[in-house]
Amino acid sequence: MGDTENSVPGPDRPDDDLQALREGATAPPPPAPPRCPDCGLPQERYPTLYDGHWVLLESGITVPSHHLPPRRRWLTTTDGTAWNTWDAEPTPGARCRVAHHLVCPSPTTGPSWRWPLGTALREKNGHRAQRLFDLPELRDFPDAC
Repeated sequence: MGDTENSVPGPDRPDDDLQALREGATAPPPPAPPRCPDCGLPQERYPTLYDGHWVLLESGITVPSHHLPPRRRWLTTTDGTAWNTWDAEPTPGARCRVAHHLVCPSPTTGPSWRWPLGTALREKNGHRAQRLFDLPELRDFPDAC
């Protein structure tokens, strides 16, 4: 499969809805808040090249492109559109964005494959998500009552 597979129309090309699902471009569209529906963490939401589909990317994180397998590397354009580079070989020193669904701490999401950076990001997100739900009681703060 070439790196143009996701942009060349043809009878053997999956439709945009299926392809968006495969790539994790399943974020709630505006005006919904850009939060993961599974773990509740806020993310950066971008429109994709798939009409009407949005993707959540990890906030403020770029990683060396060679750390992610093909079809998991996202770039953003100057106009704010996210696109998946598919099988394109990254140039030396290239960096890309990580789709949140790959590192979501929710047990119902996440890839079946393991990679060290993904595991670390998933653990970090797990701690962030836990803080959203494990707020201290007001009585734990001396001046709150």
